[in-house]
Amino acid sequence: MNPVVKNLFADLPHSSEQEEILTLHEEANLRVERIVSNGQASPAGFWYDQEEDEWVILLRGNATLGFEDGTIVELSAGDYLMIERHLKHRVEKASVDALWMAVHYGA
Repeated sequence: MNPVVKNLFADLPHSSEQEEILTLHEEANLRVERIVSNGQASPAGFWYDQEEDEWVILLRGNATLGFEDGTIVELSAGDYLMIERHLKHRVEKASVDALWMAVHYGA
């Protein structure tokens, strides 16, 4: 098998009404995603309530995450955090150039 090199920054959408989520790798109990935000925020009243743990890193841009308990987390490029399963959270805001990588695991 020959290794195939791909680039995380290739084919980025320049504008969209929704975040673009691209699955980079998936296997049993593991999923790695590239998420491109173009200034999007979660809809009013919406909370992510995931079945798996999520480790997420903001590779580019700035973003603000909100949690159901009122905690607000400001992220800049290079910041990462662990979000435990069923910890309700949402994207309060993201810059037009926000680029994330998320690793979901343990479901």
